[in-house]
Amino acid sequence: MSTTRPCSPGDRGPESGDGGASAVSARSVAPVDGATPVDGAAPADAAPASVGRQARRLSLEGESGVVPLARDFARQALYAWGWLPAASADRRAAAEDVLLVVSELVTNACLHAEGPDELRISCDNKVLRIEVSDRGAGQPAPRTPHRAGRPGGHGMFIVQRLCLDWGVVRMPGVAGKTVWAELGAPA
Repeated sequence: MSTTRPCSPGDRGPESGDGGASAVSARSVAPVDGATPVDGAAPADAAPASVGRQARRLSLEGESGVVPLARDFARQALYAWGWLPAASADRRAAAEDVLLVVSELVTNACLHAEGPDELRISCDNKVLRIEVSDRGAGQPAPRTPHRAGRPGGHGMFIVQRLCLDWGVVRMPGVAGKTVWAELGAPA
């Protein structure tokens, strides 16, 4: 786990650029991989679209109801990339972990960082990366000591437990930060 390293070992760093996609409103899906946005469930026999790195971004700036909006956006990406519908309990658990991490990161941006600006989610054959950008100055960290019986304060502990790695990227001269988390792709 890392809260200061800008990207995990071997990673290419935070997703910069959008592969030619223009800025989008929170009501539209911008598949950076050039795929068609998914409006609902993919057919049960759909093959995973796992060629290279695929990415999507969603603008959340000024939107209300951003946590369910972000979860729906992530769920649509998981369908498009073949994680859903899940063919096994392990694949279903992996998809649920992604949705939970998205919820936690977006919720933290709402509670501690003036709200999220953008959600980016990308995937290759091994790792799914979630990035939430905000204008906040704070540094996310799991609450220590973690007290399971107390309400609140579990978000980053959950992220730490579910993810391969996570961290924070700050750009010099730019207000805010991007909190990223990576999960392993299901086998």
